[in-house]
Amino acid sequence: MRIALCQITSTPDKWANLELVAEAMAKAAAQGAEVVVFPEATMACFGVPLGPVAEPLDGPWATQLRELAVRHEVVAMAGMFTPADDDRVRNTMLITCARVHLGYDKIHLFDAFGFTESRTVAPGKPTVVVEFNGVGLGAAICYDLRFPGLFTTLADQGAKVIVLGASWGDGPGKREQWELLVRARAVDSTSWVVACGQAPPEQPGEGNAPTGVGYSMVADPFGRVHGQLGADPDLLVVDIDPAMADEARKAIPVLANRRF
Repeated sequence: MRIALCQITSTPDKWANLELVAEAMAKAAAQGAEVVVFPEATMACFGVPLGPVAEPLDGPWATQLRELAVRHEVVAMAGMFTPADDDRVRNTMLITCARVHLGYDKIHLFDAFGFTESRTVAPGKPTVVVEFNGVGLGAAICYDLRFPGLFTTLADQGAKVIVLGASWGDGPGKREQWELLVRARAVDSTSWVVACGQAPPEQPGEGNAPTGVGYSMVADPFGRVHGQLGADPDLLVVDIDPAMADEARKAIPVLANRRF
């Protein structure tokens, strides 16, 4: 399976961001990517009012992104915001192609490091695993990375590849935590972890809204780094073998052996 990680820097303008998506998706498809992954908050960066930005999955932004995915014959996964039942929104990973159009709503909200995501974002509940060419793809978003139970649950539900979009807040030690946690979750779940983050903005945003550190990366089911970008906006295209998850689960059967 050939997967592209499109490390971009989102702006507050969702239509300008859709142009970034279109450009990056075309480049990824030209390199033979089957799955094209974008970061959390691809639709619009954090630090702006999210209510006016949010749209349902059948709204114009998500519909146009699906049209791009269909045109390029890829599965596209990108962060957006959808309306919640209260005055908040949901932090959603759109998963879309010719035959699938659905969203995973972030379960673990980033109420940490002085930021309170739950003030404006409502938590999701269901986990999401979709099948593509016989391979289970699980979905996760940013702060979810700190919760190994989600990743083992996705593996239990058939995921061999877990795709995570992030807008990982910068700060002392945060890049090191990012790299450690991506590899750790791969080992926990004996799955591939494909982690695509926002690149840092040219100018720091106001307040403590998470932006990005870059360093999007892919870890194999044994925790080895299979590919990684630097800090700047860039494209990483990697070939992965989903069968390696079966090899890891046979060699290191942590999913079968666990007691808690």
